[in-house]
Amino acid sequence: MGMLIEGDWIDNDEQYRTGDKGTFVRENSVFRDTIKADGSTEYPAEKGRYHLFLAPNCPWAHRTQIVRRLKGLEDIVSVSLSDLPKIRSWAYSDGIGKGLDPVDGVFELHQAYRAANSNYTGRVTVPTLWDKKNWTIVNNESSDIVRMLNAEFNEWGDNSIDLYPFRLRSEIDQYNERIYETLNNGVYRCGFAKSQEAYEEAYVKLFETLEWLEEFLANRRYLCGEIITEADWRLYTTLIRFDFVYYGHFKCSKFRICDQHNLWNYLKDLFQHPGIAEITDIQSIKAGYWGEMPGLNPSGIIPVGPEDFDLNEMHDRESLTVSS
Repeated sequence: MGMLIEGDWIDNDEQYRTGDKGTFVRENSVFRDTIKADGSTEYPAEKGRYHLFLAPNCPWAHRTQIVRRLKGLEDIVSVSLSDLPKIRSWAYSDGIGKGLDPVDGVFELHQAYRAANSNYTGRVTVPTLWDKKNWTIVNNESSDIVRMLNAEFNEWGDNSIDLYPFRLRSEIDQYNERIYETLNNGVYRCGFAKSQEAYEEAYVKLFETLEWLEEFLANRRYLCGEIITEADWRLYTTLIRFDFVYYGHFKCSKFRICDQHNLWNYLKDLFQHPGIAEITDIQSIKAGYWGEMPGLNPSGIIPVGPEDFDLNEMHDRESLTVSS
């Protein structure tokens, strides 16, 4: 994967992401500043000031792309979507100027991290939220960025949409915690495990959560009932990648999502939500995982399938209401 150590790039970061028992360890995000609509932080909400660096295959980046679309912020927060294979960090054919420009046709995201902190130590990740005024990174934690896009740009965006309503926050947080630990991150703990013990431990927890979700979603359309919340979109970005990537590539092979009645119809429901299919790039998802992880797939061959299901076929979720 690679990372920066005191501003210098290293290609082999395995010692930094592997625990004592061969477990995959995800490093905490470093940049955690906050944009506020009321101007109470160094980063007030402003039209055109902020920029998101994203990648179409990354589930964490996909979360923020979805909220940006749902809130109608395309003209408020600009975006760079990775469109070149990784050389070191995420790669783009265009930069954003002022020294963050392509070199030999390629702009790499670690250039922005170095510009923000010349001695930065850590991973170079998407999403990265960039401040074009102060020329620095505001935040690189997807869960924070989702909340900022949801709440702090309502002057310009669709304030009728609230993906983290006050009355549901405790419930949303509970779902987020379980789904993150065992599923969102759980697939990576399977795929990048360095011991059989670590792999099997993650595998069991992952499928316990998927089996719980299959049962739980039998009587409610979304996680919190009839209302789509951030918890659903955080789950969506893992589910949409599961059959195409995680089932084979990360050895999460107990069952496919398309073979689970409730999870499959739930996934189709979210995929068919207005605006979502257009920003769910299945081919880029497959290429980014299968083609750019030589440690897991040395040949770089990208599977053609699966082709035995259709995300656009009718789902059966519209009749469901909150269970009592």
